[in-house]
Amino acid sequence: MLTHSVFAKLIIKLNTLGANMRQVEVAVIGTGWCGGMRAETLAKSALVDKLHICEIRPERLAEVKELTNPATATDDYQEIVRNKAIEVVYISTTPEPTHYPIARDCLMAGKHVLLEKPIAMELAEADDLINTAKEKGVKFTIGYSQRFNPKIAWAKKAISEGKLGKIVNVMVSRHLSRALGTRIAGRVKLSPAAMESTHDLDFVYWMLDAKPTKVYSQGAYGFMKELNGSYDCMWSTVNMDNGTLVVIGGGWNLPPSYPNYCATWIEITGTEGSLVLDDTSRDNWLNLADGGTQFPMSTMPGEHVDHMYAGQMGPETLHFLESVLLDRDPLVAPEHARLVMESYLAADVSAEIGEPVDLPMSNHTMAKLADMFDAKKVS
Repeated sequence: MLTHSVFAKLIIKLNTLGANMRQVEVAVIGTGWCGGMRAETLAKSALVDKLHICEIRPERLAEVKELTNPATATDDYQEIVRNKAIEVVYISTTPEPTHYPIARDCLMAGKHVLLEKPIAMELAEADDLINTAKEKGVKFTIGYSQRFNPKIAWAKKAISEGKLGKIVNVMVSRHLSRALGTRIAGRVKLSPAAMESTHDLDFVYWMLDAKPTKVYSQGAYGFMKELNGSYDCMWSTVNMDNGTLVVIGGGWNLPPSYPNYCATWIEITGTEGSLVLDDTSRDNWLNLADGGTQFPMSTMPGEHVDHMYAGQMGPETLHFLESVLLDRDPLVAPEHARLVMESYLAADVSAEIGEPVDLPMSNHTMAKLADMFDAKKVS
């Protein structure tokens, strides 16, 4: 979590930059939970000339309009696509199958795009988005906000500086409350590997600066099976090309009484040391007579807290805008997001067949994956 002082310094820096560079018109398509936070962050930025929002739910559109005072508010994203004054678009739509067509239309229109994960539902769609961004000469990134978690950033720095020596193994355990898991799993037929462990695959690959060669995954059914047919939890073992062993567990069925939204525990062991990151969000402990114990500010993306942003999504939102204005590469390359996507798809196949899956996936594995997709469509 960003401290008040760190976030305040970031805002001062960006406001100073804003005084010395041009402003841009920005749009947010999909202003639900994450999109709403991005819209509020952009509305407060000196780098934004005009904000435009798009939301298909009338009541939410009115709510975000009141919060952000946008230049325009619409329920048709094609109005954003057609508006040539808009240079940067943040796409935070649900359900997730909407990502590809909306992102493609925005990229084809020559707009810089930050797209929430997943990058797409199929690898061919991801490839098309990446190629379209290159052809149009625009910046394209995926919202992997955990890279903006100070703990993760510090771990990356420590590993890069060789503090831990050669990294031997990494273990990540991330679990969500049932309330949050139900909200996510109820809108799309994707696994916890695809929707939650995707963040961990991203930042682990980034920290290690290595690529996966083999994935073996297993899952267990429970509460979520009747909701969307998914596992309650999945554990994946990943072999990296530098010899590191990675184990990532993700689940979304902690009991309704569990006092936080998300709890993550990370262990990194090297030949010269080890690093444990406690990201279980138990440092803010609220106890209410009618609500019991709660751990505020324990969601993965973070949240606005009056005058500041507590968490990762606020800084990530501004980072992309600054990347466009300063013509820098965003922190998350879309090709990396595609690699993460292939990894969790391989995990899904592995859990289905009970065997390890090599990366890149073979034609045989891709055929099995297509059969799994078809089965989901029928069900």
